Amino acid sequence: MKIFGREPALWLALFAVAVKLSTAFGLDLTNGQQAVINAVAAAVAGLLVAVSVHDGISAAVLGLVQAGLALAVGFGLHWSPEQQSTVLSLASALVAMWTRTQVTAKVPAAVISGAATTAPAAPVAKPATGTA
Repeated sequence: MKIFGREPALWLALFAVAVKLSTAFGLDLTNGQQAVINAVAAAVAGLLVAVSVHDGISAAVLGLVQAGLALAVGFGLHWSPEQQSTVLSLASALVAMWTRTQVTAKVPAAVISGAATTAPAAPVAKPATGTA
């Protein structure tokens, strides 16, 4: 997947450099805050890639929620670890509820059509008698 003709990793590298450049010229961010901002950007890019390839969307959404929570804590949200884990548990439950309606189990074609077939039994090998 490409974003405006470039790989997501290139955009993330450009974004990280832009954040560093901004702090060098006056934006007041700590190293930890810069790291969390870049982590959120990576989570957003991961979500975009997951949506575009239709694979792993629930994991990407949970990663984005986790990165967003880390960003909020990095910028002063005073939540205990228990509160953070409760929010992440709620997000996980919501994603699971949505995923359940979007996913179906793989079923053999014969079962889907209603014509269940059975394979013939494999022949049973007789044990060796031990005489030579």
